[in-house]
Amino acid sequence: MQSETALAPPTPAAPSATPLPRPRAICRSIRHWPAPERPREKLLQRGAAALSDAELLALLFGTGLRGVGALDLARQLLNDFGSLRGLLAADRDRLVAAAGLGPARVALLQGALELARRHYGAALRPGEPLHSPADTRRFLTAQLRDRPYEVFCCLYLDNRHRLIVFEELFRGTIDGAAVHPREVLRQALSHNAAAIILAHNHPSGVAEPSHADELITVRLRDALALVDIRVLDHLIIAGPEAVSLAERGVL
Repeated sequence: MQSETALAPPTPAAPSATPLPRPRAICRSIRHWPAPERPREKLLQRGAAALSDAELLALLFGTGLRGVGALDLARQLLNDFGSLRGLLAADRDRLVAAAGLGPARVALLQGALELARRHYGAALRPGEPLHSPADTRRFLTAQLRDRPYEVFCCLYLDNRHRLIVFEELFRGTIDGAAVHPREVLRQALSHNAAAIILAHNHPSGVAEPSHADELITVRLRDALALVDIRVLDHLIIAGPEAVSLAERGVL
């Protein structure tokens, strides 16, 4: 005889509820931010140096993407490329293919970078004297720091150390550029230079001069001295660094 306390048959399970959609992230446009937090207003009140890399990029872009604000887009790009320098120095095809970029924003980035180069280049205009070694370093760093290949350049100066012209003489691979003293001498004579400043970059990012750098510097100094042209310095650029061989005692 079955007990009256026997368990009742299990109640069928209720059908599972349809999962709720994920709440969509609310993306507030920069124009809806409090005024002191907006990059443009922050820049006007506190200066451009007060802005982070991401804020400067957001200010340049102006707008983000659907569901992604300009600042979040800027932060993502900095993360994807590793740094601001990594973003600005990236190959154009890679930039165009990156999420959130495209031809228009790539044009903005590369145009802004070229403006910066020209700004530093304007500090060294033909006919003006070199006011300080710092100006020369800034100019050469702006010209050479992000080249993916090695470039050898010369600043040709008159007898009052006024700039005659800046020229790129030799280009090479990532490993180096062949420098021909005869060509450096020929160009110096053609510009009627009384002095020159040599410069080249190290795409590896290491500014430390090699033994070959020191040897070619001495060869050029000796060759140019035969026609009374002084080599004032040889600067090696790697990223933001600039190493002077004159300061190292090579010249």
